[in-house]
Amino acid sequence: MVGVLVLVGTLVLATVAGLVLKARDGRVRVADVSGLPADVRALVAPTGVTLVQLSTTFCAPCRHARVLLSDLASRTDGLHHTELDLTDRPDLAKELSVLRTPTTLAVDGRGTEILRVGGVPARDELLAALRPHLSSH
Repeated sequence: MVGVLVLVGTLVLATVAGLVLKARDGRVRVADVSGLPADVRALVAPTGVTLVQLSTTFCAPCRHARVLLSDLASRTDGLHHTELDLTDRPDLAKELSVLRTPTTLAVDGRGTEILRVGGVPARDELLAALRPHLSSH
């Protein structure tokens, strides 16, 4: 009987954890990181907003994010896309508080992080969040 209760408890806990992670996937969050590392600032375009995609070599969702972000940047004035591979850079991932890939940082021309998205971004939600930052450029 105890084994059945442990099994049911484990299944409930795993289901709740999965639902929480799924709800957070692709959600746009206002940045809470101050001061980006020089490696990231070097990738930022001097004008507009740059989407810096933080990826790893074996990340399957990163390929989908790359296609989505590249397409979005090509269709939106003042929006740029670049990618930074963190596979051999755990120090940089830690400094940026990256817990998963892909993670996308939206950075303005001054090198200030505007927002970040963990997972593959929701296109319309990302564009809506970026629109106020693009209109001034």
